[in-house]
Amino acid sequence: MATEIKTWQIVDGKLTAVTSSLTDGKRKEKEDLERWIKTNPEILGEDITLIGEQVETKSGPLDFLGIDNKGNIVIVELKRDSLPREVLAQAIDYASDVADWDIDKLSEICQAFTGQSLADYLSQKFPETGEEELVINQAQRLLLVGFSIEESLNRMLEWLSSKYSIGINAIILNYTKTGKGDELLSRTVAIPEEVERAKTNRQRFVIDKSNEPGTYDENSLQEKLTQYLSKDLHSAKRIRDYILPILLTHDIISREELRKEFVKMGGGNENQAGYFLALIF
Repeated sequence: MATEIKTWQIVDGKLTAVTSSLTDGKRKEKEDLERWIKTNPEILGEDITLIGEQVETKSGPLDFLGIDNKGNIVIVELKRDSLPREVLAQAIDYASDVADWDIDKLSEICQAFTGQSLADYLSQKFPETGEEELVINQAQRLLLVGFSIEESLNRMLEWLSSKYSIGINAIILNYTKTGKGDELLSRTVAIPEEVERAKTNRQRFVIDKSNEPGTYDENSLQEKLTQYLSKDLHSAKRIRDYILPILLTHDIISREELRKEFVKMGGGNENQAGYFLALIF
């Protein structure tokens, strides 16, 4: 259960309780809370960076879209006041749509928000994490941010986390304005962060790979390849325009050599090539 945050100011050697809210401080969610989070997303978690805001989904715009250093997508929903139980359904609704988004869509969102492609942005934000370690959007994390939380919602979060290992958490903020006009923002979480991150990471899995030939007959394989490579997808275009021409000119090629050839042909820079190839192979 989240711990209630209380703040006291020391005045003339005595403790004076400070009780204020965004409304009391003439602050508003859209103009202030969102701006504060954008300037320092670390308040959401040290392993999270933002790639979009007011991102349209089938159920309306979500407040912030983030990604963590494992490649999991983070749906952030803000409330200026208390977090009601209804916000959980809203966040799950968003996640059900976002779960189907591919790297191309996420990169478009990232480009609009940061001015960088997703590959470049992640390599900058998480320099210690190689592209081989990232599995983009394999799992989704839900972060609900507000200034208090309904007990029923807190109970549901703990149940979903403990019983179903869902990566979900509530961040409870405390806004304080001192007598001198200094503004402070502190936070606590409903579920310990290391526990919440472990839940999401446990959902990761490794797809078994084999060097053995497939069991499709030649006609079926040709039909499936034609269908896929004819699609208007960036991944299909990259395979069609770069990967296949490279493979057709080499009997054997290493992954590193493939990356270099990919860059030479204009498929992207070194960082982008690594991410693209990690998604294809």
